[in-house]
Amino acid sequence: METDRILTAYHEAGHAVMALLTGRSVKKVSIIPSQNRLGACTIQKGRTRQVQDKLEAEILILLAGMAAESRKSGRYNVQGASQDLRGVEKLALARSGNPRQAQKLVHKMLDKTQHLLQNKATWSAVKMIASELIEHESISGRAAKHHLTLAQNQKS
Repeated sequence: METDRILTAYHEAGHAVMALLTGRSVKKVSIIPSQNRLGACTIQKGRTRQVQDKLEAEILILLAGMAAESRKSGRYNVQGASQDLRGVEKLALARSGNPRQAQKLVHKMLDKTQHLLQNKATWSAVKMIASELIEHESISGRAAKHHLTLAQNQKS
């Protein structure tokens, strides 16, 4: 269905933009379905700019797909993001040590993710990457970074 394809493009674009914003290098972004996923954002291992809190950055990247998709559709697709959410819960539990604190951390990080995506340049980059994914199904990390740089350099 075309709507699923569009939302998947926004989901993967959200991951890619947040990864780039947190200093990670994106290798490839795709909406070509595979065994158990509708798309993928492949982040290069070991290639990272030093960030203060790596665990927080990882959580933001995982949540950005669902948050970008919901910004486009108006609702959270928890089922579609279940794999991401399992990763978020595991990281939050590792940080906090107990389920109640982990849940609070997840909510705090989701709020932060939504706030970051509301930035005009950030959201513009998500839209540009999603549009290119809809057209080509797959783009390089270099192209994703180019779209983010373009969006950040646009005059308001």
